[in-house]
Amino acid sequence: MKKVLVLCTGNSCRSQIAEGYLKHFAGDKAAIFSAGVETHGVNPRAIFTMARDGIDISQHTSNNIREYDNINFDYVITVCDNAKERCPFFPANAKKFHYNFPDPAKATGSEDDILAEFERVRNLIKDYSRAFVLENL
Repeated sequence: MKKVLVLCTGNSCRSQIAEGYLKHFAGDKAAIFSAGVETHGVNPRAIFTMARDGIDISQHTSNNIREYDNINFDYVITVCDNAKERCPFFPANAKKFHYNFPDPAKATGSEDDILAEFERVRNLIKDYSRAFVLENL
């Protein structure tokens, strides 16, 4: 079984959303993990916006990349430039992918504006995740 790691800065939004969709689209084709170079906790708006699309990430935890030092990943996907720059060296032959998704946690305005940004980014990540599974798993 392939092992996929999604890496972001704080493992709170983008990587959590990607983990949810990758698990959904990959099914039993892969083991999906997510982590951050820091841990910020899972963002409640990420949980909410995923639930609106039928994906439950409410039991996800915010993990640090160092928790996975002993796993030889087949794929590492960085979902923000900061994580790509700070991504630790993986001794395995992990194939690396990168896409700098906007950070919905930085959205401002009314609650409706912020949730609209979360949904916009969620949909970008959903499309990316679906394509990743089709092309790589």
